[in-house]
Amino acid sequence: MLKISLGAEQLWTVWGLPISNAFVTTWVVMALIIVLSFLATRKISLIPGNAQLIAESIVGGLYDFFSSIAGRHVKQFFPIVASLFLFILLANWVGLLPGVGTVGFYRSLTHEEQIVESKGVEQSAKGEAEAPIVEDAHKKDATAASTASESKEEKAEFIPLFRSATADLNMTLALAIVAVIAMQYYGVLNLGKNYISRFINFKSPILFGVGLLELVSDISKVISFAFRLFGNIFAGEVLLAVIAFLMPFIVPLPFLMMELFVGLIQALVFSMLATVFFSVAVAHGEE
Repeated sequence: MLKISLGAEQLWTVWGLPISNAFVTTWVVMALIIVLSFLATRKISLIPGNAQLIAESIVGGLYDFFSSIAGRHVKQFFPIVASLFLFILLANWVGLLPGVGTVGFYRSLTHEEQIVESKGVEQSAKGEAEAPIVEDAHKKDATAASTASESKEEKAEFIPLFRSATADLNMTLALAIVAVIAMQYYGVLNLGKNYISRFINFKSPILFGVGLLELVSDISKVISFAFRLFGNIFAGEVLLAVIAFLMPFIVPLPFLMMELFVGLIQALVFSMLATVFFSVAVAHGEE
């Protein structure tokens, strides 16, 4: 059966901390970035090899793109926006690999869930009309017990070992919080106390109200960042899952190519908007 889960499934618990399948995929993406970075930079030379040439082309292209947005501040912003772009891009594409969402294990109901279910069966049995014969009551109890045991066996749920990291709202929310906090950091770093006056200004009632609006605007950026990325990636995965379930051969290929393109666009949009917001933050009050 086709199963679509809005939230990430918990795999294990380590020292009281839940480990979800999206968390595991996140660490896989991080390990992939570290390995690729090491391979590209371990033998840097004036005459670059293939790996160094590819890495320089990617970094140079991103630098030129973000410099057209950030201008003279690009050197300050580039490390974080390039990191956001590469991480989101790889996370989006890794989520499309075979086995992500399909390789996993079956987990039976927990003891608490079984107790709740058995109590529900007993209560439904008690709600029926009581028969005057004691033997019929014993038969009902036996039927209820057998029904409960069958339902326990049938309700073992499938838990995928991997889930796309950006299809988990927790991950996209964390990325959004990092971007908004970095925006405040760059604003204070470049403008100092003048940047604080963007939110807290008692010179006039109008400026005080504008400061409150600016504060609400920055908080809403977290929601905008998080739900835009999550919604697009999760919707694409649901589309692929439905198409693959209905027509598993050949037909999903065009949709898979479309999702590769969507993954690239979403990574670009997230990092580009972050660069725009950083630029607006450091430009506030420069005049």
